[in-house]
Amino acid sequence: MTTGLDFSQNGTPLRGPVGDDAIDFAAGEVAKLQDSLAQLSSGESLNAMAQVAAVVANCLRGSGKVLFCGNGGSAADAQHLAAELVGRQNYDRAPAAGIALSVDTSVLTAIGNDYSFDAVFSRQVQALGRPGDVLFGISTSGRSKNVVQALEVAKSLGIITVGLTGRDPRYMGSADYVLAMPSTETGKIQELQLVAGHIIFALVERTLFPAEMEVPVASTP
Repeated sequence: MTTGLDFSQNGTPLRGPVGDDAIDFAAGEVAKLQDSLAQLSSGESLNAMAQVAAVVANCLRGSGKVLFCGNGGSAADAQHLAAELVGRQNYDRAPAAGIALSVDTSVLTAIGNDYSFDAVFSRQVQALGRPGDVLFGISTSGRSKNVVQALEVAKSLGIITVGLTGRDPRYMGSADYVLAMPSTETGKIQELQLVAGHIIFALVERTLFPAEMEVPVASTP
């Protein structure tokens, strides 16, 4: 059967016995993601993403900045989304202010050592955040104490808060905007969060830099 996909190693097609259970598992994972994406395409979810994009665009238009925080895979997503702002996502344009709070190892270890790991993001929010900025807190479980604390501190400082989490927001439900991905599986939640993030920041890009939309530029892998 020809799939149209090229799975190869050094140009040589991959061959060998693959059990039906492995193929069934892979198909099941794809099916679950497709089902979750169908739920994410509901009018309510699309409206929420569009609202968050408008908030972010207004923040950046007013010389504000967007902060991101998360742990583990969510830290990687925080860096990824910050990079979409500072660099570019879909076409060449001016940079926008995005900062991932998970990347400065000296700050993280100093705060973790001198205070607690729960404060590694909230103290950075206190230092860097200003009223009108936006903070994205990313947690698949909705229970990450350092992310929840960062969101709480941000709200007290007049910073707009966005919670990216799973089906049950748990302790992140008090964020100004809650984007609860329609899944309870960590991997699927992370995949959906990246889809939602790309949609949000594509909308931000289109809103702030419409003149450059005609010149798409592919990112170098």
